Amino acid sequence: MSKILVVDDEPDLEVLVKQKFRKKIRENIYEFVFAQNGQEALEKVKEHPDLDLVLSDINMPVMDGLTLLTHLPEANPTLKAVVVSAYGDMQNIRMAMNKGAFDFVCKPVDFEDLDLTIEKTIVYVQQLQETLKAIKENNILKMYVDENVLNFMTHKEFETSLLKNELLEATVLFIDVCGFTSITERIPANTVVSVLNGLFDKIVAGIIAQNGHVDKFMGDAVMAVFRGEYHMDRAIDAALSIKEEIAKLDEIVEGEIRFKPEISIGINSGEMVSGNIGSASLKRLDYTVIGDSVNVAQRLQSAAKAGQILISEETYQKAKESFSCEYVGEFTLKNKAKPVVTYEVKE
Repeated sequence: MSKILVVDDEPDLEVLVKQKFRKKIRENIYEFVFAQNGQEALEKVKEHPDLDLVLSDINMPVMDGLTLLTHLPEANPTLKAVVVSAYGDMQNIRMAMNKGAFDFVCKPVDFEDLDLTIEKTIVYVQQLQETLKAIKENNILKMYVDENVLNFMTHKEFETSLLKNELLEATVLFIDVCGFTSITERIPANTVVSVLNGLFDKIVAGIIAQNGHVDKFMGDAVMAVFRGEYHMDRAIDAALSIKEEIAKLDEIVEGEIRFKPEISIGINSGEMVSGNIGSASLKRLDYTVIGDSVNVAQRLQSAAKAGQILISEETYQKAKESFSCEYVGEFTLKNKAKPVVTYEVKE
């Protein structure tokens, strides 16, 4: 069943919606929740964390629909909004889209068209929810192969397939939360985990937005891999957006401890090996990437200062036409015979 929040100050709309969708309400396909303005809608979002969709008017008292759109991502990141308004000119449509609307339906409402729009939006939301669920269950983050699957894969052809690897061109992104280790012994364990998970949520959202794959979490660092078309550009775009989001966060205060979240980032493109790495005898394998290109990305992150995005000269030569970069200098990186020339991505 899909739960839909309808936000409109017209008193007759609730009755009309219930009449037009009575069959789907009766069959438990749709459940509707109603609010008369944006402020009341945000309260309903808190009360109903399982909402899938918001249908919102623009012109309302207390808080209008456009303002509501700007608050929805923070209130519920997977919630999508369809604007239903009589202000159907292109300027209002573009304004709504720019503020995060998924779609726009004009009044007077064609309920058949609205139903199709709802179905389309809910399909998108469900796909997003399934992706997030998969991440939480470690299907994407760890690519963990459980014992039952491995027991089933007893034949040689399955073992060969499981351990198969490939060579590919990709971009690796390492992000570290600066200075976090220094506060872990000075604040409660539950707070440590809560703060770090909150930061990881921001980081992961930026990676997924650019179709990146979160490879693994390593303490207070994240490793992500970008493959396919424009993989380097997407990795850098992700890094810039994540840096911007983390910079917006307030200082975390816990007793006498004050912590301003900052990150350092290393990015490197090149050839790497992809495959299930681990121990077949222990039945623990991670689908990951390895190689010199991966190592360089991690060491660039180690060399980066708080707020810096460092890339190698080779990556810079590919990125300089699309991104503003600044020469930083040469670093002697572990296991590299010659110093590595580095650049900082600015924008």
